[in-house]
Parts: sequence; structure tokens; C-alpha cells
Amino acid sequence: MKYHHKAFVRWDDLDAMGHVNNARYLTFAQEARFEWSFAKNPIAASDNTFLRMVVARAEVDFKNAIFQGGTYVDVVLWVESIGNSSFTMIYEVKGEDVLFARIRTVQVAVDESIAKSRSLNDEERGFLQQYLEESK
Repeated sequence: MKYHHKAFVRWDDLDAMGHVNNARYLTFAQEARFEWSFAKNPIAASDNTFLRMVVARAEVDFKNAIFQGGTYVDVVLWVESIGNSSFTMIYEVKGEDVLFARIRTVQVAVDESIAKSRSLNDEERGFLQQYLEESK
């Protein structure tokens, strides 16, 4: 299953070249991931350790520039793979009939009390598996 998030492109997201600054794409991904993992998940509402993670890697393939602020883009995300303590996500930042960027992030579950990685628990795996899809 894929998750869709509408991200607002602000006028101040545009840089001197008149298109959305490259760093903003990672913010689109972060906003979508936050909504997906916390706001839309009932377990996260009652357990603040659920899917506590850090981003260990992020890569962006820019496909087409976004030239207009004051509009929305669709951020489509899904889980590409699940490991012992990490999982990989794919995000596509899209407009109508256009792909602006494809983003891949690797998240690592952490135990904040000891500042180290930890294994994903069964509830986290169950949630992630709902969004597990093969990448194109």
C-alpha cells in the first residue's frame, strides 16, 4: 500500500534560480514520513517509542524542477525493505502527470536511553509491512 501526503510549496521555497531549492525536497519527505508514521498511526498516539528512528541515509534523484510556489505537490511514499533494525522508504514528489523527484531514505530504529540502534519490534514490523511494496 502507498501513502499520499499533500505538501504545500511555499513561495519562499523558491531559490534565486526560480525553482524549489534542492534541500526542500527532503523536507517534503520528512513531512510526509512524520504524518505517515505518527499522525495516521493509532499505536504512535499511545506509545512515544513507536518507530523512534533516525535517518541514516538520504538520496534524491531530481527529475523535473518545481517552478511555482503557492501550490501543492503529492508526496507518495512506501516501504521498500525492512531489515533487523532499519527500513528503507521511497518517496515520489509528483505534480499532475510529472515526477519532480524520487527520494530514498534509510531509517534506523533507536533506543534513546542508550543512544544505540535497536531491533524493530513486532508491532513496528506489522505497521511497516502494510506499506511494503517493490520499487519500480
